[in-house]
Amino acid sequence: MQTLEALSARMHTTAEIHSIVRTMKSLSSVSIRQYERAAAAMLQYERTVDLGLRAVLRDQSLQPQVGSPAEVAPGSALIVIGSDRGLCGRFNDRIGGRAVARLLEESDCRLCVLGQRVAAHMEAEGHMPDALFALPGSAAGLTATVHAVAVEIDRWTEAGVGTVSLLFNRRAGASLAVPTEWPLLPVPRGDLDALARKPWPSRSLPTYRMAPTKLFSWLIGQRIFVQIYRALAESLASEHAARLAAMRRAEGNISDHREELMDAYRQKRQEEITRELLDIISGFEAVDQGDPA
Repeated sequence: MQTLEALSARMHTTAEIHSIVRTMKSLSSVSIRQYERAAAAMLQYERTVDLGLRAVLRDQSLQPQVGSPAEVAPGSALIVIGSDRGLCGRFNDRIGGRAVARLLEESDCRLCVLGQRVAAHMEAEGHMPDALFALPGSAAGLTATVHAVAVEIDRWTEAGVGTVSLLFNRRAGASLAVPTEWPLLPVPRGDLDALARKPWPSRSLPTYRMAPTKLFSWLIGQRIFVQIYRALAESLASEHAARLAAMRRAEGNISDHREELMDAYRQKRQEEITRELLDIISGFEAVDQGDPA
């Protein structure tokens, strides 16, 4: 049976853990909103890039180059976005398992990982990352991280990598983390065809001075930047949503445990009070029986 001091210490420790969990819940809630806002803000720039591509694809001099099936370099690469921190359920297990299955399909595939936790999962499965990046601590650091990944993609393409895919978790309905794969390179032919077929939104057609091929290449680079940025923001929002759900479950368990400790403390305190009263009564009776009067 635990003493009152031990129960009191456990209650104090439980209260501190409960406070930490509540703080983590608040931080996750704030982080979800900021990453969702970052992803939404990037949508406007994505529309601008798409408009630029639609304008360039109208150029007849570019059609033979874009319309003909280009030879894709045989090399491939996979970018996996996980998390640097734990306490987010099976967030890293889901994306890590999907990445391992994806790598087993290709014998020679370069691997870039964002997040220490999922990198450890990949290493445990025998897949060492060729490049490892830390995740930004806030939405302000998204751009720098995306630029670092883009530089890595440039190195790959120069080394003969023609196919680059992006794998990350995103929220979908009630699911907090759904593994999602986006192709980055080569740009899907269907996407370009869909952009080329869309009518221009106004009667004033755009003009540009840069060579069509150079402008097209630059816009494709911006399109890749937008995709990585959105994927990173959505992955971080999904991570914090999973952590928020885990903290809510933990908060419920801690509350139940605190109630159990309080009941045990009250019962033990009542036993101590009862024992003290019995000692007082027994002493009084002993003194009363020993009184000669």
